Amino acid sequence: MRASRLEAFSDGVIAILITVMVLELRVPQGATWAALGHDAPLLLAYLLSFVYLGIYWNNHHHMFRLVDRVSGGVLWANLHLLFWLSLVPFVTSWMSEERFATVPTAAYGIVLLLAAVAFTILETGLVRVHGHASRLAAAMGHDLKGKGSLVLYLAGIGLTFLDPRLGLALYVVVAILWVLPDRRVERELARGRGEEVEASESNAT
Repeated sequence: MRASRLEAFSDGVIAILITVMVLELRVPQGATWAALGHDAPLLLAYLLSFVYLGIYWNNHHHMFRLVDRVSGGVLWANLHLLFWLSLVPFVTSWMSEERFATVPTAAYGIVLLLAAVAFTILETGLVRVHGHASRLAAAMGHDLKGKGSLVLYLAGIGLTFLDPRLGLALYVVVAILWVLPDRRVERELARGRGEEVEASESNAT
């Protein structure tokens, strides 16, 4: 199966999840800034989750630009990732409705952690399909940022039981770390484009 079909399917699922989240936003009960401020937790939770879904869409897209085929194992690994992402609207709503209470905020972090683990499994599966000499393997390297993110999620979940604001702060830190496309992938894509140009010029001569 070509990777483009899996990528298109995943794009559609993530788009639906973002739509589900925005449909859960309530209209303020009044025409004042105070009425809007009353719903601030819901808006802030939506913003954070929107950023996270955008990060996964962006990095998923960049990763699949480095591959051209997938295996059955990769298909299941991708569904595993989408499963955890599909829970983001649920935990977002629970956390915001309960005003960032301890257990909902910890549950939010657990979903983020397991989505990150699922992305790592997907990445590993793709490297296995294409080999350790592939462009994807070269771009990923030792993936220190990915491993560091897992540690930050675990720390955030633990800190939530001391103060939910501390856990949220670490979730935001991870989002900031990933908000831009992975430069390792960008460099590998640029190198691949350069090789294609050189090959076409060589063929032309």
